[in-house]
Amino acid sequence: MTLEAGAELAPKTYPVTRASLVRYAGASGDFNPIHWSDRVATAVGLPGVIAHGMFTMALVARAVSEWTDGAEVVDFGAKFTNPVVVPDDDEGTSVTVSGTVKSVEDGVATITLTVVSGDQKVLGMPKVTVRA
Repeated sequence: MTLEAGAELAPKTYPVTRASLVRYAGASGDFNPIHWSDRVATAVGLPGVIAHGMFTMALVARAVSEWTDGAEVVDFGAKFTNPVVVPDDDEGTSVTVSGTVKSVEDGVATITLTVVSGDQKVLGMPKVTVRA
């Protein structure tokens, strides 16, 4: 894919279920009970079980890889601003990633991102730079 400044990148939506969280916990070794126990999550002030922050970032990286045909990532960052709350049902929730190519200079593209779950932004100031 050729990245050009101003290009809007089609939104990518990924399902997130409790089963997704269990698989991610096993792969990452992060078994913090806020990612699987409603009792613990609510006891610490969360609205319920939440997705791992790095799992959310991995979904963003997946979108970037799909948009750019696997281009090399030079820099990738965001702030965790709101949790991705995952209900205990078969549907779970979803994370949607969209992006705009902000600039392309010297073979490096900067992409600003929007990452939402439902109608709530879950990452603040997310952006990625890739070799174009």
